[in-house]
Amino acid sequence: MAAPRSDRSPWNWLLLIPIAIPLIPALFNAVEPRLFGIPLFYWLQLAFILLGVATTTLVYRMTRSGR
Repeated sequence: MAAPRSDRSPWNWLLLIPIAIPLIPALFNAVEPRLFGIPLFYWLQLAFILLGVATTTLVYRMTRSGR
């Protein structure tokens, strides 16, 4: 019989970062600075995606059981 799975790792709290950060309008309520001619709003959305991927990868690696 397998041991019950526990998802109660403190690392899981980091998953709130990519959810909460994009909800702060003061971060992207501007046109400047531009990055290669692209307004702040658009390249910041891409940065939020990369933040989510990095955070999810970190949490996955820190919480997976030793195999």
